[in-house]
Amino acid sequence: MSQFSRLLGTDFDGQPTVDLDDVIYGGLDDSRHRDRVPGLIKLMEDSTAPARERFLSCVALTTWGEPAGYKAVMSVAKATKSAPWYEILIDRKFSVDSTFAQLATAVGDSDDMAEEKGMLVQRTEAFRSLVRIADSEYFEDRLGDLLGRESVNVLLDDIAETVERGVASLASLKPQRFDVATQLVDLASAAALVDGRLAAKLAMDVLNVAPSHRTLVHAITILHRSKCPETQQLAEYMISIGDEQVRHMVAQAFERS
Repeated sequence: MSQFSRLLGTDFDGQPTVDLDDVIYGGLDDSRHRDRVPGLIKLMEDSTAPARERFLSCVALTTWGEPAGYKAVMSVAKATKSAPWYEILIDRKFSVDSTFAQLATAVGDSDDMAEEKGMLVQRTEAFRSLVRIADSEYFEDRLGDLLGRESVNVLLDDIAETVERGVASLASLKPQRFDVATQLVDLASAAALVDGRLAAKLAMDVLNVAPSHRTLVHAITILHRSKCPETQQLAEYMISIGDEQVRHMVAQAFERS
């Protein structure tokens, strides 16, 4: 049996399994996952190991709130396309790397573990590293939804800078590899958890340069999360440029307020 099979292909009762998620998520409720941490760190850092095994080791460590996992996430966020496992997962819709989306999910799923292990600061820093590349790397519509109120409160400046950088890229008409505009609006929607005024401004900036139907639909989340004067103005703008479905969704957002 290979090292990888022992670490992630075997459940905590010693039975082989082909469902790695059973092991990774099972570890959230089983303290025996700690016994596998040293081996997973060694495998993740082994430059001769298959990229898939290194990546999944990182996913497991991150999900379990381990500092080595968060550190690896921050490292590959700096490396982006030079990450050892970049493009081992390809999104079917846009044909681009989707490993960062999986890492974002792992960071998001580690909330309870991070609190238990005293790693909440490291978790937030891992999120920060991902937010900072969200104008250029794909997150499968996940990143904005994964950011909770406490994380957003710390990362507001990073969110704003990323959205503004992405808007500048969109305005320059530089070819985009995926739907960057919608991903930026999702970040703006996360900001609405703590600052509706900023969220509305960021969304307006995006919509002014890339007002697609999909982006407008995603911006509805901001209207559900904040009812400040600025989001009211955003809603009016969305009504003026959106189709019947968008207008209906805007109306629904305010009916439920």
